[in-house]
Amino acid sequence: QVRLVESGGGLVQAGGSLRLSCAASGSIFSINRMGWYRQPPGKQRELVASITSGGSTNYADSVKGRFTISRDNAKNTVYLQMNSLKPEDTAVYYCNADIRRTYYDADVNYWGQGTQVTVSS
Repeated sequence: QVRLVESGGGLVQAGGSLRLSCAASGSIFSINRMGWYRQPPGKQRELVASITSGGSTNYADSVKGRFTISRDNAKNTVYLQMNSLKPEDTAVYYCNADIRRTYYDADVNYWGQGTQVTVSS
């Protein structure tokens, strides 16, 4: 079955950098939109960045200029490069993707299990 697995989370100091990866595996015909969401402690999940299959990107205002989303279609992988990290970036980061399993199927939305990112002051 289709699965999204995040990696790269961890503990970093403010001002540091971290690179998250999310690899999709299983029966996949194509992947449309991919994105990263995050859920800070005690808050609701929010969109951080998204990227279309064609490479168009969108970012939350809070991360513009600091985070960069990219994807490698050949590897079915999306990345989130996080620079100049702030304590406010602390959250569980979730990978999300719209995946078409076969030519005859519609897109299905999938979520990863999440990876913890903690930024210390």
